[in-house]
Amino acid sequence: MSLSMKVNGHQHVVDVDGTTPLLWVIRDVLGMTGTKFGCGIAQCGACTVHIDGDPVRSCVLPVSAVGAGEITTIESVGETDSGKRIQQAWLAVDVVQCGYCQSGQIMSAAALLKRNPTPTDDDIDAAMSGNICRCATYVRIRAAIKQAATGKIAVTQAIPVGAPGDRK
Repeated sequence: MSLSMKVNGHQHVVDVDGTTPLLWVIRDVLGMTGTKFGCGIAQCGACTVHIDGDPVRSCVLPVSAVGAGEITTIESVGETDSGKRIQQAWLAVDVVQCGYCQSGQIMSAAALLKRNPTPTDDDIDAAMSGNICRCATYVRIRAAIKQAATGKIAVTQAIPVGAPGDRK
């Protein structure tokens, strides 16, 4: 089946079965490998992309369900204001450890800031609850989202020793 889809601002025509998960079309057909496979059942968030600005789990979404929606992946989220601020804050706070979940984390955080530019801790927790980080950098993730929300991106040194996500 031939499908037309807009990914990161570019139109693509792909010849795939309509039931193929969007993740595999992005990775295997279009060659954009920043979006990761984690669990395959939409529970971990590693496969998060945006469709029309909303975060979705691409591992379970059939490509035919995208329709005319505009897909944004980690490869171009930094072209949006919220995505750029999140990426800068991620680096400033030194969020990444293994890095595997980070594209999904960043995609969820960017969508949050686009919807809610001044999120509370509860807003952050709700928006990020579907994203699992095996390295447990949740304290740093929250700090980065808060920095990105304020626009005051600075290296953070205030992560308490022994906190989840603290590098020892």
